[in-house]
Parts: sequence; C-alpha cells; structure tokens
Amino acid sequence: MFDTQGYKDRLHAGRQLARALAHLAGHGDVIVLGLPRGGVPVAFEVARALGAELDVLLVRKLGMPHQEEYAMGAIGSGGVRVLHPGVPGLLGVTQEQVDQVTERELAELGRRDRLYRGGRPPPRIAGRCVVLVDDGIATGATMLAAVQVVRRQGPERIVVAAPVGAPDTVQRLEQEANEVVCPLAPPRFHAVGQFYRAFGQTSDEEVQDLLAQAWATPAVRGSSPEHDNQNNRKERT
Repeated sequence: MFDTQGYKDRLHAGRQLARALAHLAGHGDVIVLGLPRGGVPVAFEVARALGAELDVLLVRKLGMPHQEEYAMGAIGSGGVRVLHPGVPGLLGVTQEQVDQVTERELAELGRRDRLYRGGRPPPRIAGRCVVLVDDGIATGATMLAAVQVVRRQGPERIVVAAPVGAPDTVQRLEQEANEVVCPLAPPRFHAVGQFYRAFGQTSDEEVQDLLAQAWATPAVRGSSPEHDNQNNRKERT
C-alpha cells in the first residue's frame, strides 16, 4: 500500500515510487533518468529497485523575473525551451527578460553538465524505455522540457514518474508521455515540499556521489553498504 499522506524524505519517496513502477522490472532495455538535483536521489532508489541503468537528464526551470520560485518555462539540452502559455506578456514579462533568464540558466546547465558528467558521454536513449524521475511535479514545465529532450532521441517508450504531483499537471503530462506514474496527486496541491517531512536542498556533492555509485557498475542492483548506512542514518534522524 502506498503512503498517501506524504514522504519522509526523497529516499523514502524513491522506494515508494519504485513499487508503483514494479511492472517495468524485466521490461528489457530500461534507463532511469533523474532530473537534478532533487530528482536524482529518488531516481537512484527507482533504478536500484528495477535493476536499471541510472543517469541524469539536465533541464532547468526558467523562473519569473523577481519571483524565481514561479516557473514561466524550462530549458533542456539540445536547444529545447518550453514556455507557459502567455509568456512573454504574462504578468508583464518581456521577451528580453525571457532571453536573459534563459541565458543565465543555460550557463548553469553547462556548469552542471561539466560537474556531474565530467566528460562522460551522454547515455544511449534510442530504442529504450526511458523513465524520467523528479521529486515532484508542480507546473510541469521542467518535466515537459525533459520529455521533449528525450523524444528527439527516439526512445521506444517514455515514462514520467514522480512521487507527488498536481492533478491537472499530471493529466497534461499523460498527453505527452506514454505513461505517467504518480502515486500521490492530491486535489489540494500547493507545492511539492508540503508532501515531504524532510525536503532540504539536494547538494551537488550528493548528486555526484549517487551517480558515482551507479556508474561503478553496469546497473544499480541491490544497495551498497555505504548507501544503506547513509539511508539508516537519515531515517533515524
């Protein structure tokens, strides 16, 4: 039975989400792509449970000028940019402001690519079942950008997965992906963080550590003693 009240932390959410994705175990050529930063711990648990390859897909939210917590769109590698309807123009946002925010986030996208991948080539997407994982879905702009980035590379199937999401956004994503798995889509959704008891910012170091563990073997099968110890320490706090 899934936790319908929320999650302890991202690791707990990842284990819960993995149960909802159990039908993909043994599917064949499955790859799990976490959306940095918060989606990577969730994706690690999913990939571990499915015995699948783990990697990252770099996308960035485009925050509204002076209100960065509100997304006006998102960008992804390969020149993908998704803007909400009415942007530019919405709340007085100009094209120049959209371009300025885009340029800034492209720089951050490049920084993260160098930091996380360190020259490692991007994963093979063509012909595979791709599971896109984030820690939650609010406006959906970032996930929509991720879907577009992946679709351009010819996957066999795209599965969008998140522990929690806004119901209307989940419905919209169902029109874009082959499957959407979201165990918790409450009608009174305000923000992703309200459904986590611990929702601190995921650090670059944590992302690097999880990717290093995943890339040390062909697929994340079972858990390393080091990661289990980390989980136990976090669950006791």
